[in-house]
Amino acid sequence: MAVHYARSGAAALLTIDRPERRNAIDGETAAALLTHFEAFCADDDARVLVLTGDDVAFCAGADLKAIATLDLAAPGGPLGFTRLASPKPTIAAVSGWCLAGGLELALWCDLRIAARTATFGCAERRWGVPLVDGGTQRLPRIVGQGRALDLILSGRMVAAEEALAIGLVTEVVEPGRQLARALEWAERLAAFPQDTLRSDRRAVLEGAGLALADGLALEARLGGDVLRTAVAGAARFAAGEGRGGQ
Repeated sequence: MAVHYARSGAAALLTIDRPERRNAIDGETAAALLTHFEAFCADDDARVLVLTGDDVAFCAGADLKAIATLDLAAPGGPLGFTRLASPKPTIAAVSGWCLAGGLELALWCDLRIAARTATFGCAERRWGVPLVDGGTQRLPRIVGQGRALDLILSGRMVAAEEALAIGLVTEVVEPGRQLARALEWAERLAAFPQDTLRSDRRAVLEGAGLALADGLALEARLGGDVLRTAVAGAARFAAGEGRGGQ
């Protein structure tokens, strides 16, 4: 199987497994990614999705030798789910090559944990393949328009340390530690009250691009929907829980 899905604590672990193609995605792999993403969405006990490949490559993008098997008009996107919104947090654990559509998959995630060996880039530039899995929209939101245009227009390779410096990745770890660290992040996020965490995440993602007044209104509406959790949390703090930074 080209994709593996497993539970690891509070996380759902989704692994692309096509090492002979640097984890590049063909039509069958894209369909499997979509199926497993839907399983994650439907699993109430899976609080965070961790997406990964192997130590050599996170994902080299679309399999150009099987590009005819990919559906450009697929509702979820050619690579499976890049045009869909996750209702819960997502983390990419990246090692080795993270290129083209693989970079777009990583950009789809909320957080990116990268090994020092990771290399990022819009390598499809050299082959005349357009970014159609969200890269033109998500990359500017993450690193800013200027840096996004630099990467998209030049197609240059970016090492992990530069990716950290420009805000493309959340954290850089030693080789082989990226998955364990991503799962640690997942457990940390899963330990928080979930309705307010998801509400704040939704406000950030849906508020991007809105006028400030509209974004503030969205924040207020979503925050009001989870006010009961806020009141309960404030009561726990007032009773002494969490003092001193605990």
